[in-house]
Parts: sequence; C-alpha cells; structure tokens
Amino acid sequence: MLSHRYFVSIFLSTGLLTSKLSLAAPLFGFGSSDNSASTTAVSNDTVTSDFLRPALFSRVAYCSSDAVQSFQCGSPCDALGSDIDVFQVGGNDGTIPMYFIAHDPSTNTIVVAHQGTDPNNLLSILNDAKFGLVDLNTTRFTAADGKGIQVHDGFQQTFERTADGVLAGVQNGLSTKNATNVLVTGHSLGAAVATLDAMFLKENLDPSVQLTTSVFGLPRVGDQAWADFVDSSLGNTLSHITNQNDPVPTVPPEFLGFVHPSNEFHITGVDSNGQATGIIACPGQDNENCSTGNDILDASVANHLGPYFDDISFGASACPA
Repeated sequence: MLSHRYFVSIFLSTGLLTSKLSLAAPLFGFGSSDNSASTTAVSNDTVTSDFLRPALFSRVAYCSSDAVQSFQCGSPCDALGSDIDVFQVGGNDGTIPMYFIAHDPSTNTIVVAHQGTDPNNLLSILNDAKFGLVDLNTTRFTAADGKGIQVHDGFQQTFERTADGVLAGVQNGLSTKNATNVLVTGHSLGAAVATLDAMFLKENLDPSVQLTTSVFGLPRVGDQAWADFVDSSLGNTLSHITNQNDPVPTVPPEFLGFVHPSNEFHITGVDSNGQATGIIACPGQDNENCSTGNDILDASVANHLGPYFDDISFGASACPA
C-alpha cells in the first residue's frame, strides 16, 4: 500500500515541506488556482454508464501479466464478462509498467489499460519522482509544435517506452476486430500515461474512431499549455475521476507550474459498502471545489486506492491473481 512516507518524500523533493511551511497552509497547490466555478451533482446512472467499465479495466491492469493474458484473474476479470479478448500485453512492472490491449465486444471497443504505481517496485516509484517539466516531444505530438508545451519528465519517459507498441496494437485491433471505438484508461501513474496515450492516439487514428479517455487518481501531467492542449484536443471525451482526499491529484503542485485539464469528476464520499455517496462534476481546470481544494492535513493515501464506487479499488491487493 502507498505509505504516508512515500508522499512525504515527494513533498520534501519538491520543497513543499520546508521550515517556512505553516501547518495552516490549506492546499498542496498553495491555492494558486483561481477557479471556483460551481459544481453539479452526477447521477448514479451516469457513473454506471460512463465510468464503471473503465474502472473495471483499470483494476484488471494491476493483475499479473499471465492472468491478464489468459483473462483468468478471478473476480476482477469475471466482473467484465467472459468474452473479453486480450490480444496484447506489455511492460515489465518496472520502468515499463504493465499495460494491456483488449477487445470489449459488449461495446465493440478496443481498450487500452495501463497499470499504476506499484510502491513495492522501486523503479516504478522513480518514474514518479522525476518531477521536472521538460518540452513535449513534438516529433510524436506534431500538433503541439510551436506551442511551448511542457510535461512531467518521468511521465513522458514512461509513455515513450510503450507509445509505438500501443499505437500499433490499437490500429491492429481496430482493423481485425472491426471496432469503431477506443477507450484509454488507467489509475495513478497509469492515468498519466493513459492521458499521454490518448493525445497520441487522437493525432494518429482516423478521425472516424470514437476515442474516450477515463482515468482515475490522475496526477498533474504538464503545464498550462499542456492542460489547454488536452482540453482543445479531447474536450469532454476525457474524464478524470478523483476520490475524496486522495493527495495524488494534487501533485506535482501548481506552484511548480503544473495544471490539470478540465473535466474532473470528484467523489465526495463513500459508504461502508464501497458505494459513492456523492459525485460532482467540476467545471474548468483545477477547480477549488474539488481535489485541488483538498486540505493537506486531511490527505488520505487510502483514498487513492479506493474504493471509488461499486466497491472498486485499485492496486495489487485489488487483484491478487
């Protein structure tokens, strides 16, 4: 399980915890966001129709490669149905976190699901620890040329290691499965890589393909120009779901230049049965009424893992197979 020590090390490495930091400091991001637009309630029907299957696929991404390849991972696989066809699995659970590509015949969708951070694997944690903003690789993202976009160094490096294989796998799946939809999903580090994947796929797939991106516990991936680029490219086909007082969506912090894209959906409470008691839609980027406004003193690492809704949690313990 992610430990408080892990996040303290993040805050130390970014200067968040210094002798000048008062316990009264309200936000991880130091309150630099000026977006306080009113939120709206999200219905259970919307959660079921839009977020449930992406969450189930993101949970399966924490299972072992062998279990995913055979789609024999116990209840996490069973929850998606027996007709899921996994046709590509990659990664090494270290510098290349595991991912898989599958065909979901229930929606005729090619699904790309990325594994998140495994804190028991030091190499995965080191990917997260590279906090510097670097120029976005415009040889891959040609639409970004001249925009001066910068992204998290470690996230871009992790994305680069699988980008070509993911694109080839998705293109193959669309052709051989006669599919018309693509879903990209992931949790934690997997959410960051999935967002980069989605932008890469958007640029390289036929415009007729319906691309949807639903991610969970997304850390900030890039700067203001990146957030604007994501908004203009993906629009409301991107949803990033945050859970209560999870600290991960608040890092890297805003004062280092990082900004979230729009379309956050924030879970405000979860009952003892793992059911969300409230979910709100958060207009704009880094809305103070949602995860950006979380109090540092209330941070809950457990909220990062879940449950989020429908008793769905993430991490190795959520899929021991």
